[in-house]
Amino acid sequence: MSVTSTVEENHRKNPSSSPVEEEKKKRRWVFWDRRWRRLDYVKFSASFIVHSLALLAPFYFTWSALWVTFLFYTIGGLGITVSYHRNLAHRSFKVPKWLEYLLAYCALLAIQGDPIDWVSTHRYHHQFTDSERDPHSPKEGFWFSHLLWIYDSAYLVSKCGKRANVEDLKRQWFYRFLQKTVMFHILGLGCILFYLGGMSFVTWGMGVGAALEVHVTCLINSLCHIWGTRTWKTNDTSRNVWWLSVFSFGESWHNNHHAFESSARQGLEWWQIDISWYIVRFLEIIGLATDVKVPTEAQRRRMAIVR
Repeated sequence: MSVTSTVEENHRKNPSSSPVEEEKKKRRWVFWDRRWRRLDYVKFSASFIVHSLALLAPFYFTWSALWVTFLFYTIGGLGITVSYHRNLAHRSFKVPKWLEYLLAYCALLAIQGDPIDWVSTHRYHHQFTDSERDPHSPKEGFWFSHLLWIYDSAYLVSKCGKRANVEDLKRQWFYRFLQKTVMFHILGLGCILFYLGGMSFVTWGMGVGAALEVHVTCLINSLCHIWGTRTWKTNDTSRNVWWLSVFSFGESWHNNHHAFESSARQGLEWWQIDISWYIVRFLEIIGLATDVKVPTEAQRRRMAIVR
């Protein structure tokens, strides 16, 4: 019996629950009872390889490999936060094309997908936050919002439609090129690391470094919609998680972000660590970043929760 027919049957037996709710229950508890697409297999295989390399890392430990982990995590992580998220997804600032493309390429090496795929999903998340069409709402379960949603492309299309919200990226040859060749770049990086330091660099760079960065990114989707504090009146479950701010380069000021989506600065108070903002601000000071958006005082007063 297919998932759809099972949902309809359950709805007939229990008319108080909607077909959408039944579908969510089915997705949450019977993750394997569906048809996997080729893209799902590719993403799951990449994730499996990354985590397997991380498990092998202790057997190949060297101090130089630990530095590779730090570099991989930092360069890829800042690529995700500064490029994919703030520059491409929200257009929070502008930089020259050569720098925009360089930052996006750094993000690509974090093994979290190509810019078109990543940005489209994130824009849909903000468009449909915590609704039935949210790509990764924790209302469908912590692990669904954290990681499992990545491996179900058909479910994402059924909720949001195809990637019609990134025409600005699709028009640029560079992003179309990365979308078609993403795996070759990742494999090339693996070959370079192996040439420089053997399995030690591969396991600690593409294993530990990539796995840590993936889970920190995923915690923004899961934990930062479940646990933390709220400062702003947003129509969603977004939270600020202070202790995650250093590891996420400022992304865990998530309630701040949902209140002011287009802001290049997410740590809005002086004590809210936001390393991504420090980089954007530095680029602005030296003249490389322009049209940098931050919330006005009037916007902050309107969105503030009165205590």
